[in-house]
Amino acid sequence: MALEYVYAAMLLHSAGKEITENALENVLQAAGVKPDSVRIKALVAALSEIDIDEALKAPLLTAAVPAAAPEKAEEEEEEKPREEEEEEEEEDLQGLSALFG
Repeated sequence: MALEYVYAAMLLHSAGKEITENALENVLQAAGVKPDSVRIKALVAALSEIDIDEALKAPLLTAAVPAAAPEKAEEEEEEKPREEEEEEEEEDLQGLSALFG
């Protein structure tokens, strides 16, 4: 669903107005958006089953989870070069021992 429809519904809600098909259509037209009656009906039907105030109070845990993932990737990237450096040092030492027998 296009965000314009959700924004229009949120605007009506924050203004204390009932979210109806006619009200959504009027807000969208005022914003210069050509209303789609199918989308409007679907949004009104979906919102009729939701307590918007409670939904807005609910914490968004999913937003915090992706933020932790890049840190792990960075840690793994840091570990790999260290391991590779150690392997290269061992190879260098083996090469020197071959020269001096």
